[in-house]
Amino acid sequence: MKYMCADRRESFLNVTSEIGKLKAVLLHKPGSELEKLTPDYLSQLLFDDIPWLKKMRIEHDEFADVLSQRGTQVYYVDKLLTEVLQNVEVKSKFVNELLADCLGNSQELNQVLFEHIMSMSAEKVSEIAISGLSKKELPEMNRALSLMDHVYGDYPLYINPIPNLYFMRDPAAVLAQGISINSMHTDARRREPMIIKYIYEYNPLFKKDDSQIWYDHKVPYSIEGGDILMLSKETVAIGCSQRTSANGIEHIAKKLFAADTGIKEVLAVQIPPLRAFMHLDTVFTMIDHDKFTIYPGIQDRVRVYSLKPNNGGLKVNAEDSLVETLKRSLKLPAVDLIQSGGGDPITAAREQWNDSTNTLAIAPGVVVTYGRNEVSNEVLRSHGMEVLEIDGSELVRGRGGPRCMSMPLVREDL
Repeated sequence: MKYMCADRRESFLNVTSEIGKLKAVLLHKPGSELEKLTPDYLSQLLFDDIPWLKKMRIEHDEFADVLSQRGTQVYYVDKLLTEVLQNVEVKSKFVNELLADCLGNSQELNQVLFEHIMSMSAEKVSEIAISGLSKKELPEMNRALSLMDHVYGDYPLYINPIPNLYFMRDPAAVLAQGISINSMHTDARRREPMIIKYIYEYNPLFKKDDSQIWYDHKVPYSIEGGDILMLSKETVAIGCSQRTSANGIEHIAKKLFAADTGIKEVLAVQIPPLRAFMHLDTVFTMIDHDKFTIYPGIQDRVRVYSLKPNNGGLKVNAEDSLVETLKRSLKLPAVDLIQSGGGDPITAAREQWNDSTNTLAIAPGVVVTYGRNEVSNEVLRSHGMEVLEIDGSELVRGRGGPRCMSMPLVREDL
């Protein structure tokens, strides 16, 4: 099935909730970047294990099929980037920026690499930007161009891969009719928002003249999309986590309040800065008008702060509880916090590690989940949810679920 359709493009960038019917989404199908993972560099590239790529790609196709069958237009980041790089001037600018990010290369080496990469097709440059470039792919190149090349001669790559890109949620997030191109916490992921920036700037899909940028990836305060939840037209929740800083939250809140977005409040939800939790959406997601999934091991460990505009600055108030804040902000008489694992501490911990709470709502009361989280899925069904299960035995090895793997571009307004 072909998901990318270049000649049928609607007005883009509109996300005013977490649960409105998902109309368009940006994905990345895992590719050869995963084949450059080795045990020596796993932690550096934010992986705990080496996935089986063939099975991983089959699972990702199943995910895309589920979305497509429910009326979601699926776009792929590598295809959009390839379109952009057809322009030679843009391609040159992109390759220069790509190589500038490779801090272990000398200036002389980067010049040789620049000339070599510029001779390639736009599709191949897009592939290298994602999959990296190993030294064995260029055996004829003179590696002894500087002391740096001698000292680090055993390192196998000229350009690192970005194997976390299939978690498309993190490098950018659409809020209202604009986009946050995020500042990533780790060096391993800092090329990802650069790619999104080029697509936003040069691909007509994103219609940049009709949208705004809420955050630039070069801002020195980290913020990642897994922490950003668009709860309603008026309220955004942002996790203050291992990957998203308090400064980053304040920075984007000021930008949102200063524009005509309709957003009146940002809820900063502080969670413990641990890899097991990583982002807010690994422990808490919205799945219906008044329903949320939550990892029970986090429920008593969160602190909530309300940020509102105040004469060009911010007014910050500490809130008493997550439940009462959600009720007030969303104007609800009650909210249903559905505990993953049925509330059992052992089951919840096991299934949360496999992203049971990282659900993707594709319409009110309809979520995509990993089928392996059997107890959590049955609990969701018992609360009236429609649960669409996908296989995720390999996808989950990167520590992310269906919400992590998707960047919504367009949702229907509620």
